[in-house]
Amino acid sequence: MSLAATHKRAAGSSGAEAGFTLIEALVAVAVAAVTLTAIAALMGGNIRGAGKIARHVQLSATLRAVEAALPNRAALGTENLTGEMHGQNWSVEVVPFPHDFVNPRAAALWTPQEIVITVQSLTGGQIRLETVRLTKRIGQ
Repeated sequence: MSLAATHKRAAGSSGAEAGFTLIEALVAVAVAAVTLTAIAALMGGNIRGAGKIARHVQLSATLRAVEAALPNRAALGTENLTGEMHGQNWSVEVVPFPHDFVNPRAAALWTPQEIVITVQSLTGGQIRLETVRLTKRIGQ
């Protein structure tokens, strides 16, 4: 048998041995569908996570802007301030600091105040900062 005859027989063979069966094609499609579903679930989680991070960054930026705009020590009283910035509501509460653990010598010159800044987005997300600010005692 010559080489040309062998090549002709291999190229001319058709029927059950050529190509994929229907079962093999369906299995390949099923594997691809499962893989794509898993990838889509991962991408959905990443997109939700990125959205949460973006909202937190917006709240943090507004919080920093409100904190930077607070009046100086002498002008900041014990009143509560509220407002709206960047589409988010904010409030500043100024309350006396608990004197249970304040140094008595420092308390003669300074009055500690607790400053609570809260920023809330329209969607309900919230960030809160609690800090202490010292003010000179009146008459000192």
